[in-house]
Amino acid sequence: MKNIAVEVVDIQNVTPLVKQFTLMNKNNSELPSFSGGSHIVVSMNLENRLIKNPYSLMSSPFDTKIYKIAILKQGKSRGGSLFMHERIFIGSELKISYPVNFFPLFKKAKKHILIAGGIGITPFISQLYELNKSKLNFEIHYSFRSNNLGAFVNEIKKTYKNHVNLYCDENNEFMDFEKILKNQPLGTHVYVCGPKSMICVLKNIAINLGWPSNHIHSEQFISPPVGEAFNVYLAKSKKEIIVDSEISLLEAIENAGVKADYLCRGGSCGKCELEIIENDGIVYHNDNYLTEIEKNLGKKILPCVSRANSSSLILNI
Repeated sequence: MKNIAVEVVDIQNVTPLVKQFTLMNKNNSELPSFSGGSHIVVSMNLENRLIKNPYSLMSSPFDTKIYKIAILKQGKSRGGSLFMHERIFIGSELKISYPVNFFPLFKKAKKHILIAGGIGITPFISQLYELNKSKLNFEIHYSFRSNNLGAFVNEIKKTYKNHVNLYCDENNEFMDFEKILKNQPLGTHVYVCGPKSMICVLKNIAINLGWPSNHIHSEQFISPPVGEAFNVYLAKSKKEIIVDSEISLLEAIENAGVKADYLCRGGSCGKCELEIIENDGIVYHNDNYLTEIEKNLGKKILPCVSRANSSSLILNI
C-alpha cells in the first residue's frame, strides 16, 4: 500500500492519556480527500521493528490541508501508543497510508444516532462535520469514565450543544440503550464505536427492538496483542518466519519481504485473511470479522491481530 510522508505540525494534550496530532503533507500539498469515519495507518519505526497502527481521522473532511488523529496512551501494548506519546514531537516525520473508510455515514438515513465509548469518540468527530454541514438529523451519545478523561467534551458541547448527550461514569451517568433506540423515526441508522462489550450489548438490544441489521453500524479497531513467539511456514513463499512476542503475524510476514494484503490492520475488514493449510496447535482469533463457526473450523486467520500457539502452522501465502 502506497504511503504519504507527513510532518507533525502540532500536538495537543487533550486529556492526561490522550494526545492529538496534526499532520501535514511534507510537500505542502493537499492530503487525499476522505469521508467521515475514515482511518489511516501510521507506520512507526521502533528500534528493529516496524509497527503499523490504524487511527481514525478526526479533522474536517472539508479541509484536507491537514489531518488530525488522537491516540490513547496504553501502558500494556506493543509500544505504538507510547512511541507516539513519548518520541514524536512537532517537526517529527511519519509515513501514513491513504485514507480508507469502513465506517461511513448512510447519507439517506432519516436520522443518525452516534454512540461512543471512551476513545471511540474519534471516528465520530469527522462525521459530525458532515452531519452539521449537511443539516442532517442526528444525536450523539458519548460515555466516558471520568470528567478529566472525557476527550473533546467541551468542543463537542460547544459546537453541537442541541444534539449532545454526555454520560460520565464517576457521576453515575450511564446510557440506557433501550431508551435511546426506542421510538426512533423509521429509517434511522445507529453507529457505535467503543469497547467490544458495549458494541455487543447495543447490537443485541437493537435487534430485539426490531431494528434492521443493515441499520446498525459498528467499528472497533483492535491493537495486535502481545504474546508468546511462534513459528510459521509460508507455503507459497517457501519461507519460515518467527513471529516475535511484540509484533503481529502480519508484520512478521511483511518483515520477511512477502507482500500481504491489508486495509484496516485492526481485525475488522477481512482484507488480510489467510488460509491455514496445517496447524497442530491453537489459533487465538482476536478479530471482529470471522464468524464463530469460521473460527472454530480453524481454516482461516486474520494475521493483523491474531496469534497462535503451534509447532506447525502453515499458511497459504
